[in-house]
Amino acid sequence: MRALRLCAILLTAAICLPSQDLKEFEKKVTQFTLANGLHFIVAERHEAPVVSFHTYVNAGSVDDPSGETGIAHMFEHMAFKGTETIGTVNWPSEKKALDAIEEAYDRLEAERNKGPKADESRIGVLQAQLKMAIDGAEAYVVPNDYLGIIETNGGAGVNAGTSLDSTEYYYSLPSNRTELWFLMESQRFLRPVFREFYKERDVVLEEHRMRVESNPQGKLTQDLLATAFAAHPYRNPPGGWPSDIVSLRRAEAKAFFDKYYVPANITMAIVGDVNPADAKRMAERYFNPLPARPLPPRLHTEEPPQPGPKTAVVDSPTQPIVAIAYKRPDQYGKEDPVFDVISLILSSGRTGLLYKDLVQDKKIALVAQASATYPDGRYPNLFVFFLVPSVGHTVDENLKALDNLLGQFKARKMDAETLARVKTKARAGVIRRLDNNAGLAQMLATYHASYGDWRKLFTSIDDLNQVTADDVQRVARQYFVLPSRTVAYLAQPGVAGAPGGRQ
Repeated sequence: MRALRLCAILLTAAICLPSQDLKEFEKKVTQFTLANGLHFIVAERHEAPVVSFHTYVNAGSVDDPSGETGIAHMFEHMAFKGTETIGTVNWPSEKKALDAIEEAYDRLEAERNKGPKADESRIGVLQAQLKMAIDGAEAYVVPNDYLGIIETNGGAGVNAGTSLDSTEYYYSLPSNRTELWFLMESQRFLRPVFREFYKERDVVLEEHRMRVESNPQGKLTQDLLATAFAAHPYRNPPGGWPSDIVSLRRAEAKAFFDKYYVPANITMAIVGDVNPADAKRMAERYFNPLPARPLPPRLHTEEPPQPGPKTAVVDSPTQPIVAIAYKRPDQYGKEDPVFDVISLILSSGRTGLLYKDLVQDKKIALVAQASATYPDGRYPNLFVFFLVPSVGHTVDENLKALDNLLGQFKARKMDAETLARVKTKARAGVIRRLDNNAGLAQMLATYHASYGDWRKLFTSIDDLNQVTADDVQRVARQYFVLPSRTVAYLAQPGVAGAPGGRQ
């Protein structure tokens, strides 16, 4: 999905910033790297006294250690819990209380690790002691102090997100509060305290219950990924597996932070009413104390070739939904812009081929959409179709109709008019994104972190514009094939049998 979003923004850039104006835009962008490796990109926009900040950490749930899925997401939550001076009434006493929690937890785990020889009555006593220790530490916490300071100073859009490939933190402030961001952002990475870890662990578990266990669509996509990927961590949900989450420890979050939150693995973008010289001065003052550390090792797990089509059935009494996924290369391959164009042709609202065929003409689907990059793009991933059968029609009908559509799509070259139309539609749909400081900050940070240069945001336009009808047909024929397909669908409990349909 990220690649399609970025592709759309590239198309927007083509009209927002014509070729003769690109050099003018570049004059407004300043970038620098601190001695510890932390990279900054600053774009001046003085139309309004507002500045948007975006921190991009080049690590996400794909980097969760085995048995610790969800730890990247847990640190995202921890980053809002404050520092040694923010969020506490007495840090020295709170630190002792936090250490006491870990000591109590160690005793509990030691007893549990005895397996069948564990003393259940002793486990109960140790659980009570752990709860008392957690409650004792809670007495020192000033709830939401970190967020409160930002909001009191006019902060807006405060949020964060953990994807498979990255973790991102962002918000905006009045320009006369720019230095506050440097202080707050540097302190939470320089002196993270991991307070309320186990309370927040329960919050993450509840998120999983709401987004997956109580959400048929969430369960469907979780099972789709777990089926499509046999080895690669893209098979794991971004928030982690519940059995891992419930066992996560504060020390594991600290270890993840120390390994991945190294300055050279972080990009920070600042867009708005800001002076680049002032930004550099404040960056050096507040972020230079972050110690330089080696970059984390690259992920070495590779997904093996898929031996044949796969199917996952999810029992659900709700509306049937089917997801059809095909394996595809990562976002760095030469085929990436072709996949984006294919997605736009097939799924661009009411003018997309999927809508016209399955929804408008055949009336067998209520929804028919495609995503060029799923669940993320740094590693080989999936091109996915999502179909919702209309009343009286089945998953099997929809799957067969999609197979027929893809067969025709591969048999005929796309006309030049359609290629031009989908690019024009993409431009119109996202033109507002680059006009927004927060959106531009995200794009600058993302492109630098993903490709090593924010200018890729604009140079990729040429790659997209060079996609031809021959490219579209060739890629469709090569990748939309049965052996690399995974189908996951919701079915009424007790209804057996996988849907049929071949291409």
